[in-house]
Amino acid sequence: MVDLQAVAQAMGELDEERLKELLAAFVAGKPTAEEAMQVISACQEGMAVVGELFEKEEYFVGDLIFSGELLMGAINMLKPFISGSTAEKIGSIVLGTVHGDIHDIGKNIFKNMSEAAGFEVHDLGIDQPPSAFVEKIKEVKPAIVGMSGVLTLALESMKETVEAIEAAGLRNGVKIIIGGNPVTKEACAYIGADAFTNNAAEGVKICQGWVK
Repeated sequence: MVDLQAVAQAMGELDEERLKELLAAFVAGKPTAEEAMQVISACQEGMAVVGELFEKEEYFVGDLIFSGELLMGAINMLKPFISGSTAEKIGSIVLGTVHGDIHDIGKNIFKNMSEAAGFEVHDLGIDQPPSAFVEKIKEVKPAIVGMSGVLTLALESMKETVEAIEAAGLRNGVKIIIGGNPVTKEACAYIGADAFTNNAAEGVKICQGWVK
C-alpha cells in the first residue's frame, strides 16, 4: 500500500512528478477498489491544502486549476481498479451545479468517481435552474440526485431545487445528496437533502449504500 500522507503532500505541493511516481508504484501492485478509493481520498486531502493556500494568496487561480487536473489524472489512473470487472450499472444519478454557480471541479470529480463505481451519471452541467433538474428526473427516473455548489448563494439554489422536486411530486422517488464548500449538516437539514459531503469518495460510498 502506498504512503497516503506522501500522496496528500505531493498533491498539496503540486508535485506532479512525485505524485505520478507514487501512483505508478501503487497501480503496479494491483490494488483493491477500497485501496484505490483511499488514495483518491488522500489526493482530495491534498486538494484541500491547495484550497487553503489559495485563500491565503500563496497559490493562484492557475495553481487551483492545475490541482484539479492532477486529481482528474489520478482518478483516470485508478478508475480501472475502482470499476472492477462489472459492466452492469448499479444505479443512475442526475447531477448538476445549481443555479448561480459555475464551479465544476468538484462536480466533475464526483461524476468520474461515480461512473467508475458503476453508476450511470446524467450531468446537467453548471448554473442549472430547478426546472432542469425536475425535467431530467422525469426523463431518466434516477435513484439519486446530486447537487453541487461552491458559493454560499448555492445553498438557497439547492433549497429551491429540492422544493421544485417536491412540488413536481418526485421527491419520494429519489435520494438527494449535496456537496461543496459551504455545505454543512445544518445546511443539509435546511435544504431538505438526504445527505451531504465535501469529499467525493465519501459521497460515492453514500450513494452506493442507497442502491444496495
